[in-house]
Amino acid sequence: MTALLDLPAGHYIDGEWAGGAATFAVENPATGEVIAQVADADAEVGRRALAAAVAAQEAWARTSPRARADLLMNLFQLLHERAGQFAALITAEMGKPFAEARGEVAYSAEFFRWFAEESVRSGGAYRVAPSAARRIITMKQPVGPVLAITPWNFPLAMGARKIAPALAAGCTIVLKPAPQTPLTSLALMALLDEAGVPAGVVNCVTTSDAAAVCGPLIADPALRKLTFTGSTAVGRTLLAQAAQRVLRTSMELGGNAPFVVLADADLDKAVAGAVEAKMRNSGEACTAANRFLVHESLADEFADRLTARLSALRVGDGMTRGTQVGPLIDANAVASVEELVDDAVRLGARVRTGGHRRPGPGYFFEPTVLTGVPAAARILQAEIFGPVAPIRTFATTAEALAEANATAAGLIGYVYGENLGRTLAFAEGLHTGMVGVNEGVISDPAAPFGGVKESGLGREGGAEGLDEYLETKYVGLAL
Repeated sequence: MTALLDLPAGHYIDGEWAGGAATFAVENPATGEVIAQVADADAEVGRRALAAAVAAQEAWARTSPRARADLLMNLFQLLHERAGQFAALITAEMGKPFAEARGEVAYSAEFFRWFAEESVRSGGAYRVAPSAARRIITMKQPVGPVLAITPWNFPLAMGARKIAPALAAGCTIVLKPAPQTPLTSLALMALLDEAGVPAGVVNCVTTSDAAAVCGPLIADPALRKLTFTGSTAVGRTLLAQAAQRVLRTSMELGGNAPFVVLADADLDKAVAGAVEAKMRNSGEACTAANRFLVHESLADEFADRLTARLSALRVGDGMTRGTQVGPLIDANAVASVEELVDDAVRLGARVRTGGHRRPGPGYFFEPTVLTGVPAAARILQAEIFGPVAPIRTFATTAEALAEANATAAGLIGYVYGENLGRTLAFAEGLHTGMVGVNEGVISDPAAPFGGVKESGLGREGGAEGLDEYLETKYVGLAL
């Protein structure tokens, strides 16, 4: 495995590294310093990558499920062996604390293990037609070449969550990572090469102009599937493009997660879960708690405890021992969070702790708690993507449920309560694809990840995650 930052700066196409004259810079968000220059692909480079995936598709689809499973298990083991190197790379280009980056590596590795196990279990069915005149046979076959577009906030996990099921299903893939964090994806390509993934099966193009590279690929009839994780705004654009070809899509888009504390909640559990759900990845996660809805009888104590916990967190460079909150990804991210906080305060919200950006170098925003947030504040409808916890109160469970569901997003929600029946009923009433009940982090490779409403289409992880890369073929057999 190549050393930290000692990586090929080019694209990975058909099992080879290919550079180019054009490059773009990768920054360390903790310092603002440029740590690498990476090849900047154009449309022609993208077409070459897709051509390699298309050429490799038929042979890869014929590979036995057991062979694919063995390769995926090899990747699982190699990732654990190189966990420290990958974690350091994630921290360098994305900023999260090193301990969290280690956790991301472990989480990523689990996708390779899970889909290694699932790859040998994909099956079909055989049954007698009601007329008894024929037999109904269904079989699962790989969708075909895939374009995967991944975000910067989990640069290893999002690639693993798409590559692992694609490989397990027998699909080839072109990966287009975020321009803020391409280095982790290049390191993953080196690992795939070392593990023995055949040339052309997985390809990676890095670019600062995603539209120029991905647009022609989406329009290409050889592409059979598009999978994207990112903002809802970009997802809408990609869906419109994919609709022109009726392209198979999976979309994991933005969230606006409510974190609801019912009247009978255990505050120790609720506050601990709130810190996990809000501060993981410095709040830069689609699953981050975005709005805190707390029963009026518990609101003051909850706010006091959460304020004490967040104000005690150590902010700094993720590679510094003891750091608990890293930088945001760039200057635009800091400005966006600052604007949302200022809008809420202007409308009457109270800052209990934090509320400001930190001076450079780097892109830091203080862990922040807001109380008395009015319903008109934009922070309640926007995805914050930063370490800010806006708190509102409610009097009745019906009121809480109505406010929790009053958003176009529907990725995940959280609810805390000690009465299992009432808490489960509330979870069932949430218009979200996932719910954490008395738990602040529920992502699991063995579980289906995805949302409803404008938070996306399809699921990643679980048995459902493999089906996203398979087509069902029906064969009618006359007797």
